Amino acid sequence: MNAKELTLQSEKNRKRLVEVVYNAKAGHIGGDLSCLNVMTALYSEVMNISPAQVNDPDRDRFILSKGHCVESLYTVLESRGFIKPELTDTLGKFGSVLSGHPTIDVNGIEVCSGALGHGLSIGVGMALAAKMDKRSYKTFVMMGDGEQGEGSIYEAAMAGHQYKLDNLVAIIDRNHLQISGNTEDVMALDSIRERWSAFGWDVKEMNGDDMQSILDTFASIDYANRKPHLLVSNTTKGFGVSYMENVASWHHGMPNEEQYQQAIAEISARIASLEKNI
Repeated sequence: MNAKELTLQSEKNRKRLVEVVYNAKAGHIGGDLSCLNVMTALYSEVMNISPAQVNDPDRDRFILSKGHCVESLYTVLESRGFIKPELTDTLGKFGSVLSGHPTIDVNGIEVCSGALGHGLSIGVGMALAAKMDKRSYKTFVMMGDGEQGEGSIYEAAMAGHQYKLDNLVAIIDRNHLQISGNTEDVMALDSIRERWSAFGWDVKEMNGDDMQSILDTFASIDYANRKPHLLVSNTTKGFGVSYMENVASWHHGMPNEEQYQQAIAEISARIASLEKNI
């Protein structure tokens, strides 16, 4: 898929995400929206993965370390045929297999995650196993920027460099907002590039709100350079819903009926425009 086609798919996923969160009356919609473009690109274009190969030993692995944004993962998995819409619709209902963090009970999810700071350590283990077993798969880990305050991340960063895991790609969803406010006020992160470069990682930055930038950045990765890769995905919290963008309270906010209808109308208008131009 090219950038325009993936943008359209991401907007369809965005509309579905808003529906799912609204109906469940639960979720972390602000962070869901900021990482959705990258996750759409990963599952629809970048990763070697499909519903027909969930047990293939050479399939690529994805870990959602910022597991509280699992609603975006459910939406993307549904769009790719890993789970059925009727299952996604059970989110927030008694007895549903879908919970507020990823679990391996759901088809296509590799590992239970969401205890912040753990995902990269698991990813290092998976990438190291691929090297040891001489497997071709790559491991992708999506982290939040607020999550970067967890010390275990930097232990994993050192290990990734030590074992020259060039089959490992970590992504930071850099939307600058966490539940308690701006990341630079809570626990300053910048410069992320200098910090991770000092750990021996190959660091690239991209505009996570722009599909062409996402595709170009993933395409530029050198998987034979003997360095693990860190992508700083500069995004907007609540991206794609005007009244949610860059507002910290939408980290865990729930739209009312009027807000829901406004969000659906905005996204639907973009979908209609994109469909005319593809």
